[in-house]
Amino acid sequence: MKKKILWIILCSLFLIVFNVVFFVVGGMEHKASVWISYGFIHFAYFMLLLTPKLIRGGESEAVFGFSLYSISSIYLFVEFFIGVLFILISLNGYKAALLIQLCIAGIYGVALVSNMIANEHTADAVEKRRHQIAYVKEASARLKCLLDNIGDKEAKKKVERAYDAMDSSPVQSRPDLEHMENRIFQTIKELEFSVSTGNKDRIISLANILLASINERNLLQKK
Repeated sequence: MKKKILWIILCSLFLIVFNVVFFVVGGMEHKASVWISYGFIHFAYFMLLLTPKLIRGGESEAVFGFSLYSISSIYLFVEFFIGVLFILISLNGYKAALLIQLCIAGIYGVALVSNMIANEHTADAVEKRRHQIAYVKEASARLKCLLDNIGDKEAKKKVERAYDAMDSSPVQSRPDLEHMENRIFQTIKELEFSVSTGNKDRIISLANILLASINERNLLQKK
């Protein structure tokens, strides 16, 4: 709770200082161009505070956060400079202040959203890659574990061949291979049961089926 309060105080310092200076020096009466600039400066600062909520979580969260923070920080710096300039000039008309700062906000919005979309694609690709690697690792680990529990040399050799094929399998996958990969896991599950019961003939049969499925999956993956 104390950390949260300190964070709120830190985030409020800019607004407190800016507003005290703004109203003490300039008073309460201002032209429309000044109020527009005042609003855009606050908007830019609030967007910087909101940036953490826009960051895609995951393994690359730090990288995604850096890019979004950079965009929001640059926008705040540019908007603060332009906004203060319009406040000091205090134009009679409001159109110049509105249009210029609106264009800056628009450029910021395009840059921010484009970066968020790119981050989403990157995060999805990383997650997909992680899932694909996990598939090969899990299947290989389960087969390797079985080898320690097989006493018959012939049956063990058959399972070793399936293990070697799985361990050297490419991790890349495609949606059309998902059914085959699920079938491979189902065969491993049946093989685990056969090993636990010591059914040699069934172990050999399943190991052959498994090896054929793995080779077929790897062959299709290359096409």
